[in-house]
Amino acid sequence: MPIVTLIKEDVKKQVEASTLKEVYEKLKINPTIVICTKNNELIIESTKLSPKDEIKIIPVISGG
Repeated sequence: MPIVTLIKEDVKKQVEASTLKEVYEKLKINPTIVICTKNNELIIESTKLSPKDEIKIIPVISGG
């Protein structure tokens, strides 16, 4: 299982998922308000995951 770090909540969770899209679904995360990295590289929803991957989910903050 990949280890997922939720940056906003400073929480680490283990999630059984084969793609980032599955991670979003299992953790009930809206993909339009976050960016994600796999082993410190930006990734997209269709990216395949392996058990040793470290996924970071980072909230996007904008303002005007």
